[in-house]
Amino acid sequence: MALLEIRLLGAKVLREKAPPVEAVTGETRRLIRDMFDTMYDAEGIGLAAPQVGVSERVLVVDVPDGDDARHVHALVNPVIVESGRETDKATEGCLSLPGLEETVVRPVRVTVEGLDPGGEPVRIEAEGLLARALQHEVDHLDGILFIDRLSPLKRSMLLSKWRKSSSAAR
Repeated sequence: MALLEIRLLGAKVLREKAPPVEAVTGETRRLIRDMFDTMYDAEGIGLAAPQVGVSERVLVVDVPDGDDARHVHALVNPVIVESGRETDKATEGCLSLPGLEETVVRPVRVTVEGLDPGGEPVRIEAEGLLARALQHEVDHLDGILFIDRLSPLKRSMLLSKWRKSSSAAR
């Protein structure tokens, strides 16, 4: 088990668009395992490679649903190929912005395509929390944070809170 350092707001890698993975290798699979370990240790439901300082299009999610089942996925080069028209508001947080949460509007349903850890094509038709988590993590791969999806006033208020809590932690 290898825990990786989660990069926090202000880290340059969080604002860069990650390039695609050229080939799924043993190193890619090791990164995926380490990302799952790191996500579980931080008690998250999703993690993107840039959040651990790796500028590659890799994400992991482990999302519970209402039936005591879990949706566990690792995706390489994920792309949202379809988004439903219906949207929903829900509170989101982020392991790269600990302690901050705010309501974000996102499509209720998405279809995501990518590669699994074996390099095989995969298509996920997701709704609800899984759809939200996948959208959140794909955003990370494009250098977008959930705070970028807020109104300027809400974003400003959250960033002010972040600065105060970061100063207090020093």
